[in-house]
Amino acid sequence: MSDVPAGVASDGPAIVVDGVAKHYGVVPALDGCSLSVGTSEIVAVTGPSGCGKSTLLHLIAALERPDSGSITVLGSDLAHIHNLSQFRREEIGLVFQLHYLLPRLSVSANVELAMFGTHRGPEERRRRAGELLDAVDLDDCASRLPTELSGGERQRVAIARALANEPRVLLADEPTGSLEPASAARVMGLFTDARESMGLTVLIVTHDPAIARQADRILEMAHGRIDGRDPPTAPPAG
Repeated sequence: MSDVPAGVASDGPAIVVDGVAKHYGVVPALDGCSLSVGTSEIVAVTGPSGCGKSTLLHLIAALERPDSGSITVLGSDLAHIHNLSQFRREEIGLVFQLHYLLPRLSVSANVELAMFGTHRGPEERRRRAGELLDAVDLDDCASRLPTELSGGERQRVAIARALANEPRVLLADEPTGSLEPASAARVMGLFTDARESMGLTVLIVTHDPAIARQADRILEMAHGRIDGRDPPTAPPAG
């Protein structure tokens, strides 16, 4: 029997982190960290604050460079990609703990902004933004400013923006941390639907056990390193 979870493509890993170290001064954020995430797999990374989870996502997103080790995303060694900005725009969706919306642009314009520099024209950008805002239950907020939204609503806008260019990899740092359970469940459903419809690979950092259990695998991190385990099985009904 295959080791690949149900619904996950088996055509090789989308993310490979091999022996990566990262220090800030004398403080080791990552210390020989390694992991592999399969194509179309949803993986949750858990662990205490300060163990290196966010640093790991930043390095995979090529927002920072490791001190040693290698990171391969979608078959490309990040150290050998010349235009990292274009690679991120076309291949990677990012959701941070802070939503980083532009306060003077409307909600729709914030989502559309991610699509500038792509093949999409103005009408297609507006249409795509509308579809995504509807998917996160914010279609009636398209013309409002981020300052008029709650923290949870702003985070949902950030998730819509991250999916705007139909990325092949989504990196999400506590994407449901400011959401109530119903909205969190909808966001996870959105990630699962995107995996099924377009083969999205998702790596989620989360402190929420309920969110982690919805992943195909859980990776537990401590002291800058990571170990894998299968998600716990649900107890039998009744």
